[in-house]
Formats: sequence, structure tokens, C-alpha cells
Amino acid sequence: MRRLACPYLCAVLSAPLTVPLSSLPSDFRARALRWAAGFVHCAYLEPNNLPYPQGPFEHILGVADDAANAPRTLDQLRPWLLRSSASAPALGFLTYDVKNEIEALTSQNVSGLEWPQLHFFSPQTWFYWRQHEVELHGHTAGVLEAILATEVPVVSTPSVPALVPRMPKADYLRAVEAVREDILNGEVYELNLCQEFYAENVTLDPVDVFLRLNAASPAPFAGFFRHHHHVLLCASPERFLARRGPAIFSQPIKGTIRRGTTPTEDEHQRQTLLQDEKERAENLMIVDLVRNDLARVAQTGSVQVPELFGLYPFRHVWQMISTVQAELRPQVDLVDVLRATFPMGSMTGAPKIRAMQLIEHYEQTRRGLYSGSIGNVLPNGDFDFNVVIRSLQYRQDTGYLSFQVGSAITYDSVPEREYEECLLKARAILDVLGAAIG
Repeated sequence: MRRLACPYLCAVLSAPLTVPLSSLPSDFRARALRWAAGFVHCAYLEPNNLPYPQGPFEHILGVADDAANAPRTLDQLRPWLLRSSASAPALGFLTYDVKNEIEALTSQNVSGLEWPQLHFFSPQTWFYWRQHEVELHGHTAGVLEAILATEVPVVSTPSVPALVPRMPKADYLRAVEAVREDILNGEVYELNLCQEFYAENVTLDPVDVFLRLNAASPAPFAGFFRHHHHVLLCASPERFLARRGPAIFSQPIKGTIRRGTTPTEDEHQRQTLLQDEKERAENLMIVDLVRNDLARVAQTGSVQVPELFGLYPFRHVWQMISTVQAELRPQVDLVDVLRATFPMGSMTGAPKIRAMQLIEHYEQTRRGLYSGSIGNVLPNGDFDFNVVIRSLQYRQDTGYLSFQVGSAITYDSVPEREYEECLLKARAILDVLGAAIG
């Protein structure tokens, strides 16, 4: 673990520093992340300067050597937030398995990852990237010098073996058909079926792979998170929840189509997605679910849908994004909101509880941080959390490397088309790894 000299470790906070970006080297971000990744707790939220309805992630980096008494459950999170720093953001993640604390559910499938269920930490040093400057807060003495002295090595494309599907294609196609039968029988209206691709004994440089992934597939809710030996490399286009004062909003994504190779083809693809009745039905069902979830913590009559079926371009795909917003009731906090809304409906299906039961039945691996969330909570109570998709999960101690992809299954789903959608979502990750599916 990389440590700074004594001035950094002292108990007295240094004065905040504001540094013009023009005075820093062009690779400062890469140097800062490589320096930060040497700490056992590191969180980096990257908006990539992308336009997004209600704005993307705030650009934040935070590190800590220690996270004593860190919360591991929702019950522990509320008192921990009340005790945490009055100036530092709280940085953390929730795995998909937090569902088991909210509902009478279990997770028994195999896992090569074993993340803690939930984790937050208060950084000892944290950064905010502004439009023309970087702000350093907390213990800042010697930090800028240490970052500027950090070398950014030239790293070749990682050598990763073919990733193995936990669920062979034939099994996936059968599962889609079984879900369609469940829908016909009234069990669910829609179910998000996911599958894992993994490799073992992999050695790679997680910072380098994240920077490659971020360059190949820039996203408004990207992030890098290290928790001891666990690392998340995330290129998510989707916001789960954000709070600004009394206002809260969620922006579920349902509907995906590849980008065109020419402007004419790209516009044709956009129109195809916009007019696709199946994709619109998927999106609308999840919007209704989110509306019902938010209504549990919102002022009566305040839940609104200011944008339905919005189409937004990303590097490889068009996405259909809707925005649901509401005004929170007085005294409602983050834990109340999470208990009402987690996990996000875009990653479960509807109705949510039955969908999660069927997910456990059909999927062959635990999701871990996939379908979970990373984000930040500001001292004033505002927060912003993404949906962990388009992501790699990696264990540095065992070399276990994993990514998961999924699609929403409705009765109109064609199994082969759903499988192709999964591979489309995996494209950027496979290209970055220089790997294939075995």
C-alpha cells in the first residue's frame, strides 16, 4: 500500500487547496487515480463531461487507509452517516444482495467475488474536479507532490484468457423461454435476466484497464472503486437515484440499440428504437415500478415523469432513458429511500419481489456489485448513485475476473435477439480486455 510521509498522516487537517487545471499535466487524472489506488479504500466517480438530464456524476476522488466501524448493513448505515464527517462526502457501494436485508430473500448461487454486502467510508483526502480547477480537501499536505511524482507506466493490452459463460448459451436461451412461460402464467410482467462471463487466475493492472474502458466507452456514471482486494471498474450510463434538497429523481434505462456507422444509419437506428413497441413497453413498465417505489417516500401527488422514452447516444449504443422525480416527505433520509427503492427496477423486473425470486432461480451466479450501486452522500444529505452495469469486477488476491450483462425479458422477447443484446452490451469490455467469450 502506498503511503505518504508523516505530514499526510498527522491528525490535523490541512487547509484545502485549489489548483488550476491549466497548471497541471494533462495526465493528472491518471496520476491521481494511480496514486489513489494504492490505498485500501479508494472511490473515484467520473462524469466524463457528458451532458445528461439532471447532470452526470460529480467528479470526485476519495481515499482512506482505514475505515474502522464502517457500515455493512442498512441498519448500520443511518447511525454511521450521522456520525460521519461534517465536511467530507461519504463514498460507498451497495451490492445487489442488500435486497436480502430489505425483503425476505436469499442469495445462494455461486460467487467468485464475495464483496461485503454494503460498504461506505469517509475519506481522509478527497478531491473535487471543477470546470477549471481541482480542489483538494482533508489531509492535503504533500498530496499534490506525491501525485505529480507518480509515474504512469505504459501498459500493454492485458493478457486475459477467453471468458467462460457461467450459463452456456443453450441454457440462456432455455431460461428466456421459461421466463416467457412465467409471464404467460402471470408470475411477472417483465424480468431482467443476467449472465456472467468470468476468468480465473488473471493478472492485470486495474487502473490501466479502467482508463482504457473509460476511453473506449465514456459514460456519465463511470467509477473506480477499491475495497481491499476487490476492485470495480465501471462504465455505467445509468443513474439509480439522486437527491437535491427535497427533490429526488431516478432515471431508469430500458431500451438499447447499436449505433449506426454513418449519420443516416445512426438516425435510422434511433428511430427504430423510438418506435419499437417492445422496448417502449419495457421502459414504461419500469417507469411505473419506479413511480410506485418513490411514492412510498414522496409527498402525496408529487411523483411526476418529466421525460418518457428519451433517446440518448453513447459511444456504442442508443439508450432509452426516462426520468421520474418527486418531492420527499420531511425527515426522509437515504436509508428510508433505499428501503423503498432498492434494488433498482431496471435490473429486476416487475413486480419486483417475484422477479427477484425468479432471478435467483434462473441465474447461476450471484450478482455481487453488478446491479448494485456506487455513489456519494454529501454532508448536506444530497446524494447520487449509479446503476452498476457495463462493469468489470476483479479480485486482486485470487485473480478472479468477472463481468455480467443482461436484458429485459417480456413475452414478446426472441431468445436469440436477447442473447445478441447481451453481447452488444459486452462489446466495449471485451475490446478493452482483448478477450473473447470461450
